[in-house]
Order: sequence, then C-alpha cells, then structure tokens
Amino acid sequence: MQTSCARSIKFIAWAGGAELALSGCGGVLEPSGPVGAAEKLILIDSLVIMLTIVLPVIAATIGFAWWFRATNTRAKYRPDWNFSGQLELLVWAVPTLVITFLGGIAWFGSHALDPYRALPGPKAVEIQVVSLDWKWLFIYPSEDIATINQLVVPVGTPLHFRLTSSGVMNSFFVPRLGSQIYTMAGMASQLNLQADAPGDYPGLSAQFSGEGFADMRFNVRAVAADDYRRWLAAAKAQGQTLDAHAYAMLSQPSKHLEPSTFKAVDPGLFDAIVNQTGVTQRPESP
Repeated sequence: MQTSCARSIKFIAWAGGAELALSGCGGVLEPSGPVGAAEKLILIDSLVIMLTIVLPVIAATIGFAWWFRATNTRAKYRPDWNFSGQLELLVWAVPTLVITFLGGIAWFGSHALDPYRALPGPKAVEIQVVSLDWKWLFIYPSEDIATINQLVVPVGTPLHFRLTSSGVMNSFFVPRLGSQIYTMAGMASQLNLQADAPGDYPGLSAQFSGEGFADMRFNVRAVAADDYRRWLAAAKAQGQTLDAHAYAMLSQPSKHLEPSTFKAVDPGLFDAIVNQTGVTQRPESP
C-alpha cells in the first residue's frame, strides 16, 4: 500500500513539474500578435464545440453503467425495444450541428487568416525568407541587409514575408506569432504577421528536412522602433556582402550556424533564388 501511494505521489509530482515546464514554453496558447490571437480563439472555440459531445458521452457512459448495474431493481429490462424517433433525432442532430459549427469556424477563420492578406496598420516591413540546409536566411530588401538565424523586427508593425526554399521543402513557424507556412523551391509564398509586445519569440522548422532538421531554429526579437533603427545602423556597419558567391557558400549543408548579419545584399538575389537563375542551387538533402 505504501509503495502504491509513493508511486502515485511521484507521478503527481512529475505531472505537475511537466505542466509547469510546458507552461513556460511560450507556444500557440501564449500568442503575441493579432494572427496568433485569432488562431488561439479558433482553437478554443473548436475545443468547446467538440466538448459538447465528448463530455455528455462520458457522463452518459458512466450514468448507463451505474443505472443498469445488476443490483438496481428499478432499471427496466426491454429485450424487444428497437426504435425511438426522439433518440434517433438526437443521435443525428447533435453531430450535424457540431459539424456545421466546426465547418463554419474553419471556413470563416481560414478566409479571415489568409496568409496573403495584409494586416492593417503602418507600412509593413518587407522580409524575404530562404530556407537552407539547415539554417534560415532573412533578407531585408528595403534596408539592403541580411541575417542568418535571427530576425529583428519593430513592435506593433506589420511584417510581410516572402518565402522560398533553395531546394528541400521546409516550413516556417513562429508559434507565438502564428501561421506556419511551407517554403518550396521555384516558388515564393507569402505570410503576414505582427509582434505586439517586445521580447524574444522562438522560431523553428516544422517540416523534416534531413540530418540537421532538429537544430534548424531561429530567434525573432521584437524591439521598440528606436532600438530597431539602431540595430539596422549597426548591421549596415559590419559583416560581409551577400552576393552570388557568398550565397553559394552559404547554401552548402551546415549545422549549428551562429546568428550573423550581412551589411549589404546583391539586388535581385531573392528573385534569382526563386527563379533558380544566376545562383548555385544546393543538392537535395539526404
């Protein structure tokens, strides 16, 4: 008995510790932007709708088991019963309503959160994203700079991303900002996000892409407008130029690359990567 109690206490302590650890991970349930907040609302609404079936079914299962127990003499035994119009209506109506509500949420939510739809507010910061083996390249075309595995953005300003891959299909995802989207070679997809509060937001690859996939992470740092301008000035004052030769070297498979910046970028480099012209494309990952 004591051994059983000790195991129960250990399990409760482990579960509580796991819950505390997960609560600090900063995922989709702790959004920091309009897109992430809207997706959280859809998730909660869908969960509540589904629980309207799950909870009554659990309660009914327990209730039936208790009522029709062998010792309950009040329970009626009806071996010839075979149909109930009211029960049939309930059995079909409730799932139909649930499917209708879930379908409506999915329909309206997917249109409202179209990744190509621009967010309201000031002029968006343009960012071009290239997924490589096994790192992320971010180009700021308006500022003529680029970064590796780090993204610095101003708080409260819409961000317009154009995304592509140098070869292997990948997936760009910042859980607290919302909207995972795929990157594919030979095409450019779009995504609009916004960070509403200063802080660091972990980003990752959500699509297996080979040996270094697990470490293909980056950090999004949202800062005040003045700090953003100072960071841009510092980035333009140091580092190398990202031209076709530098990109060819960068596109070679590598892991655990430290965040870095390029002080200048060849004009049209992103379009050349998308169109696979004028740049060396890396081979497919194993």
